[in-house]
Amino acid sequence: MKLSAPIYRLKQNAKRLARQLAIPLHEALDRVASQEGYSGWSLLAARHAALSPAARLYDRLTAGDLVLVAARPGQGKTLMALELAAEAVKSGRHSVFFTLEYTDADVLERLRAIGFDPTPFGQSFMFDCSDAICADYIINMLQRVPVGTLVVIDYLQLLDQRRENPALADQVAALKAFARQCGLVIVFIAQIDRSYDPAVKAYPDLDDVRLPNPLDLSVFSKTCFLNNGEVHLQAAH
Repeated sequence: MKLSAPIYRLKQNAKRLARQLAIPLHEALDRVASQEGYSGWSLLAARHAALSPAARLYDRLTAGDLVLVAARPGQGKTLMALELAAEAVKSGRHSVFFTLEYTDADVLERLRAIGFDPTPFGQSFMFDCSDAICADYIINMLQRVPVGTLVVIDYLQLLDQRRENPALADQVAALKAFARQCGLVIVFIAQIDRSYDPAVKAYPDLDDVRLPNPLDLSVFSKTCFLNNGEVHLQAAH
């Protein structure tokens, strides 16, 4: 079950409720948990702690978010993005996976790797492997998707590989405006520069994102960096 707000915000709501009603905090926490569909706060907290990294990140997403999922090759960034798409579908939303990297068979193989069968969900999960993928193409294909749809773009550095496509910064700006206008969440898979040294810092960060063409990375509202089986989630500054 997707929480109506991040858990830290639910705690803040409980503290306000405790003050307003002059009740103990534990009782206020239980009331907030009940509103979220749990019998008590301890159950809600345990469920939250047990969530996978993808589920925890999905619980933090809001309409209009632009999310960066980045790692060096082989660290699981594509699987993480597909898990986000699966979380959206399992929570009753729609998701669309656009890839310039993989074939249809590749996508299905990776879905099997995360234990997700899209067949029962019909049109709620779609993927597109067209060579024409760019911001204009994506926006045109998403004209009729419902509010709350999660979109994955695989991957950021390939959007402007064709000379006829607009500059990367212009495409990302267009997608950001579209996400806000239509209430979508857009997730970009991104590469990390070879110069990143895990011996120096445990996770890559925005300074390590490979950018063959200029892009202001402050456009992203949330980031997810992966390295050696570990995941670092944060709100971008």
